Amino acid sequence: MPSDLTGQLNEAQRVAVLHEGGPLLVVAGAGTGKTLTLVSRVARLIESGVAPERILLLTFTRRAAREMLARAASLVGSSSPGTARVCGGTFHAVGNRLIRAHGRALGIRPDFTVMDQADAADLMNLIRGELGMSARDRRFPRKETLAAIYSRTVNAQLRLAEVLDTAFPWCRDEIDGIRSIFRSYIARKRRQNVIDYDDLLLYWRAMAADAIAGPRLKAMFDHLLVDEYQDTNALQADILWHMHGPAAHVTVVGDDAQAIYSFRSATVRNILDFPARFPGTRVVRLERNYRSTRPILAASNEVISRSPERHEKTLWSDRPGTQRPMLMTCLDESEQSDSVCRQVLEHRERGTALRRQAVLFRAAHHSDVLEVELARRNIPFVKYGGLKFLEAAHVKDVLALLRILDNPFDEVSWFRVLQLLEGVGPAGAGRLMEALGVRREDLSAPSPLRRLIDDPPESSTVLREQLAQLGSALADCSAAEAPAASQIERLRRFLSPIFERLYPSARERLRDLEQLEQLASRHPSRARFVTELTLDPPVSTGDLAGPPLLDEDYLVLSTIHSAKGLEWDVVHIIHAADGMIPSDMATGRPEEIEEERRLLYVGMTRARDALYVYFPLRYYRRPKGLEDAHSYAQLSRFLPESVQRLFDRRRPAVRQSEEAFVGGPFRRVPEVDSFLASLWD
Repeated sequence: MPSDLTGQLNEAQRVAVLHEGGPLLVVAGAGTGKTLTLVSRVARLIESGVAPERILLLTFTRRAAREMLARAASLVGSSSPGTARVCGGTFHAVGNRLIRAHGRALGIRPDFTVMDQADAADLMNLIRGELGMSARDRRFPRKETLAAIYSRTVNAQLRLAEVLDTAFPWCRDEIDGIRSIFRSYIARKRRQNVIDYDDLLLYWRAMAADAIAGPRLKAMFDHLLVDEYQDTNALQADILWHMHGPAAHVTVVGDDAQAIYSFRSATVRNILDFPARFPGTRVVRLERNYRSTRPILAASNEVISRSPERHEKTLWSDRPGTQRPMLMTCLDESEQSDSVCRQVLEHRERGTALRRQAVLFRAAHHSDVLEVELARRNIPFVKYGGLKFLEAAHVKDVLALLRILDNPFDEVSWFRVLQLLEGVGPAGAGRLMEALGVRREDLSAPSPLRRLIDDPPESSTVLREQLAQLGSALADCSAAEAPAASQIERLRRFLSPIFERLYPSARERLRDLEQLEQLASRHPSRARFVTELTLDPPVSTGDLAGPPLLDEDYLVLSTIHSAKGLEWDVVHIIHAADGMIPSDMATGRPEEIEEERRLLYVGMTRARDALYVYFPLRYYRRPKGLEDAHSYAQLSRFLPESVQRLFDRRRPAVRQSEEAFVGGPFRRVPEVDSFLASLWD
């Protein structure tokens, strides 16, 4: 390993990078150089003679894999084999590649299409209607709830009854209907040759455990490396166990103190139990923090030290810092917003740009009052979250057309596309699908796409013309397999008048499709483009167009979940009250409360130089119109006296209207005094 590389590493990082043989668990605290350690280990393996293609690097975003491999390439230099041959990507993306290559051992055809989570919910909704679950006099779970129940059951490997009892108790009486929908859903997917996100993991595990395919998969890799292992679910942990084999070496990197995604079926048990599941594991702790000052780390360490079960570690830093974290007690949400704005502007005047500051909160709606105050004070902001790119209706429209070209029996895509035609609703789309033979009752029947092009169903003159236009667009795309970008350009021309009729801001939506064309030009085929876009979608259309130019500067608003992995010079955490942090929806079980503790810890460790935690004393809530106008809050249970001692405490300046109620000597009221005196005399 080059000396200039080892010179960048501290002693614990060097131990992890140079580890030889046996399982390795790197417990990497916040800001301790986790990524540098992992990419250095990849570079070291290649330099020591391991063939790059025999290294599997699993990450939680495709972008993270690309960035890590690019950094590893810069470390190994031009004298070593290229890192481009390293097999890297998300669990789902790697599963997709392996299933296409080896899935025939399980009877899986390699030309399957992948449904995203919204399409999976739509297919369940179709089945829900067919089984009569939507026309009942009792409330029955809607498609989004059904999809969430199904995914949690599969990924957490729990029985349906247990999932309903713990996470969806109001659905417990409908277990028989839910079970029927799930059985039909599985059968329908197999008949249509489509698989969903969860199948990518299920089939990968099944292949790895298979007597024929398993040995082939295990023989492909000598080293398995997993990033963010605390965010894996039970199914992913099983995949790693089956893939490691007798000769493969396993390295996992993560931080149990940052395990905050149980709502995605991730379990902290994977990282806590790793040494027990992989005997002989060497545990290396990265505790030197390169991000935060000592006072911030002292408070953060004290918060997480109260977690009853964890990998012991204490973060430390060479950055001394003079400012202790600040606990700001406010009268109410309005004063909290006022105080946040004052502190943000004060730091701006001292040289900290708005974009180097962030306001973090437990749930997206917690920033509602603050957003109004920011707008009033002309403080621009960007809020993380909102509509995902693939959830935008116009993007789903064009992807549905592309999926039909790849798989003419994709029922969900046909159902969406046919309803784009004027005068066609759900019932009409169902009749057209039946006429085209989309349900594939007869496996020898001609393709529905071929039927549409050659012999469209009998219909009215207006609908016949629209079906002809649809058939023409699809025929042009399927003829001679035009490049994916050209196919999207042809579909954009077909969709242009439809968007003008259906959607506001049609011009902007069509520009998004132009961006899709550019993205598609980088892929060798339509099928590859659709699959990769489904597995690793842009977060928003802004990801395609570049960073937003909202102003010369902007403040960041974000949920703590979305802020994980990021950092800012100044961090403001609002609503540090019980019922907010922890959320009153996540206090039913000890495991939920401990995850809420980790959530606060993650928020605190995002701060480099200054940390503010705000606690409003009063909340004004009258959801049913009968309660008192306000209620008093309690400081978060995660900030007991032992933690508060590590903060400086401040009351923001009290508004003049409140002065009679807060602070100062108690004033005499003559009327009351004379009345009381008359009672005593």
